[in-house]
Amino acid sequence: MAESHLHLAPAPASPAPAPSPSAQRSIRVVLADDHAFMRRGLRLLLEGEPDVEVIAEAGDLSAAEARVQGHLPDVLVLDLMMPGGSSIEAIRQLRERVPQTQIVVLTMADNPVFAQRALSSGAIGFVLKDLADTELPDALRAAARGEEYVSPRVASGLDALHRSLAEDKLSVREIEVLRLIALGHTSVEIAGKLDLSPRTVETHRARIHRKLGLATRAELVRYALGHSLIGA
Repeated sequence: MAESHLHLAPAPASPAPAPSPSAQRSIRVVLADDHAFMRRGLRLLLEGEPDVEVIAEAGDLSAAEARVQGHLPDVLVLDLMMPGGSSIEAIRQLRERVPQTQIVVLTMADNPVFAQRALSSGAIGFVLKDLADTELPDALRAAARGEEYVSPRVASGLDALHRSLAEDKLSVREIEVLRLIALGHTSVEIAGKLDLSPRTVETHRARIHRKLGLATRAELVRYALGHSLIGA
């Protein structure tokens, strides 16, 4: 009796299950702030987000630069007023050295001039500290996608600043000087704040008056208020 052979056809392969959101790669973040209490609060906030992982912290600019170059995070959250140098200059250098790391600035300053300087230096996000609990996670996700995020409270002033730069041809430095004039600072005080000579400040002041066609400080205050460069 011939031996019968049973041939089994292979079962059709089941489609691979789609990865769950929890299986997606987390956004790797370095936190840089000179206040340990703030860093702890931010870490607790972000640890509650399923798609964010805090991989390192830094308390000054040199440590922030070392952590970024050592860990190559997706996003650096950087306080705008860090000790050890200029945060703006650090943004420029890090974007050149580690272009794969996006930078989100976290600050108490709602000044649109600061936002403009940070973004033009290479930051992709600008978030106010008092809104971090609601805005920072969204800013990190936007940064990871390569999209800009600016706190809505600053965005309207930033739009007004851009109009001033374009329509009235004021430079960013002239906008800074204009803001401080409108806030009541003298040329000597402005020079100290911006690390300029009083004579240079006077030159900026003269150019501002000429470009805007305004003669008095009161007119500059009205201009600054109307363009959201200072609060009402």
